[in-house]
Amino acid sequence: MLVSAKDMLEKARDGKYAVGQFNINNLEWTKAVLQTAEELKSPVILGVSEGAGKYMTGYKTVAAMVKAMIEELNITVPVALHLDHGSYDGCYKCIEAGFSSIMFDGSHYPIAENVEKTTELVKVCAEKGLSIEAEVGSIGGEEDGVVGMGECADPDECKQVADLGVTMLAAGIGNIHGKYPANWAGLSFETLAAIKEKVGDMPLVLHGGTGIPEDQIKKAISLGVAKINVNTECQLTFAEATRKYIEAGKDLEGKGFDPRKLLAPGTEAIKATVKEKMELFGSVGKA
Repeated sequence: MLVSAKDMLEKARDGKYAVGQFNINNLEWTKAVLQTAEELKSPVILGVSEGAGKYMTGYKTVAAMVKAMIEELNITVPVALHLDHGSYDGCYKCIEAGFSSIMFDGSHYPIAENVEKTTELVKVCAEKGLSIEAEVGSIGGEEDGVVGMGECADPDECKQVADLGVTMLAAGIGNIHGKYPANWAGLSFETLAAIKEKVGDMPLVLHGGTGIPEDQIKKAISLGVAKINVNTECQLTFAEATRKYIEAGKDLEGKGFDPRKLLAPGTEAIKATVKEKMELFGSVGKA
């Protein structure tokens, strides 16, 4: 069954490790992430962007697929199904569809409107036992049409939103979605430390986990980051493995056109990426 992310993130915060959020885009990706989490006995969060939800025909389809897959695969580790960078309307759709966690990305609103909408959604999630993530200071880069320049969040605004009762807080500290440019300045640990001082025990979220050096990942975890999002790296490894399979001409005249065979190399590549990240985040054996 699906669970709220609250308990797993509080344990991660106290244990100085991070739970990985791996965005899913189809059945194969979902299966790969769940099987790897079970193998490593790691809690996991399945992220679904609004674009991915639409691609998979809707949030009800996604929730039904994930719930059935957990049962059919005998998954015993904690699994949260989480809306990633959700709009106000998207949050309500996912709540109705049976997600166990949502993110309301109100970072593009004036802080007063962000607070107003977040306050309302916090109340709804509390009544239904769901976890909720809020964002202050937009994350750089672009993901499913959500664009940000990567500015650092205001620690006082972070406290204002954290005090609303959210489960976790995503705060911009120079991180970006997608590939990091060669001239990227790195994470602002000064900002992260200032935010941590203001919000206390609030589990913090690091978006844009692809491409951040290992030492910066570990330092961020030591400063209160309890959830790290990974999407682009899975996309890249999946695409590269599939491309190599096709270019190698793997029996395409025979059974190589079978989608189960065609997608297998990419699926294995996702498993390897998820395993590598779970080991880096320190969540292995924490279920």
